[in-house]
Amino acid sequence: MEQLLQHLVNGLVLGGTYALLGIGLTLIFGLMNVVNFAHGELYTLGAYAAFTALAVAQVDFFVAVAAALVIGAAAGATVERVLLRPLHGESIDTTMLVMIGVSIAAQNALLLGFGGVAKSIPHPFPTAPLVLGPVSIAPLRLVVLAAAAVLIAGSYLVIHRTRLGQAMRATFQDPDTAQLMGVRIHRVHTATFAFGAALAAAAGALLGPVFLVYPSMGDLAALRAFSVVILGGLGNLPGATLGGLILGIAEELGAGYVSSGYRDAAGFLIIIAVLLLRPSGLFARAERIG
Repeated sequence: MEQLLQHLVNGLVLGGTYALLGIGLTLIFGLMNVVNFAHGELYTLGAYAAFTALAVAQVDFFVAVAAALVIGAAAGATVERVLLRPLHGESIDTTMLVMIGVSIAAQNALLLGFGGVAKSIPHPFPTAPLVLGPVSIAPLRLVVLAAAAVLIAGSYLVIHRTRLGQAMRATFQDPDTAQLMGVRIHRVHTATFAFGAALAAAAGALLGPVFLVYPSMGDLAALRAFSVVILGGLGNLPGATLGGLILGIAEELGAGYVSSGYRDAAGFLIIIAVLLLRPSGLFARAERIG
């Protein structure tokens, strides 16, 4: 039982960051019908932004995460404004090819800028684990879990309590009617892509100090983000959150009770089962963002 609790806690830490990835991806895919194959590179960008802020500029950890959020949002807004907006109305195949190109270019730019050697991100938290009953957890992982929870809660507030969120939900449900009611669709698309990119970058900044940072680290992150969307259902933010937690816990249980080499396999076995039994997602509901 103690071992199970330990794996569940570790799974929650991973699942919280996976949820951030999934929320950003489901927003972009749901509102814009864009398959963002560069989502993993935005995650990597956030990790390198945290590395630069902490290792080079030596700023506070939370300032580094905030900087990653801003850099991710700026990168997302630039991609949408420069590359995707001129393609508005084009087929999904065209935008997919563009985003694959963005992914390749971004990964090679990071390789050129930071080199191919994996880097460790310094952090100010003690390495001695906190013992909470039968569970021990590193302070860094506890901070990551808390920060992910705050960002997830903030995302829900933005979607449900702001005019931008109202415009996003209206655009998702009926873009033509939303435009007739005065919603500026292009601005909503830019804000949505920036918002999703910021969440991906934040996930990278939070998990970067837990693991090593290298230019291709976003490949598996992108696969996990798509997995979360499949689990939760398109456009379903609570589903993306729960899907991220399920995936994180499944990976930890697979690594703990089978083998660390099967960490990724455990999650993807769940994805295959969901696609076979419930293709619309475990938490699919009426088609809307929220």
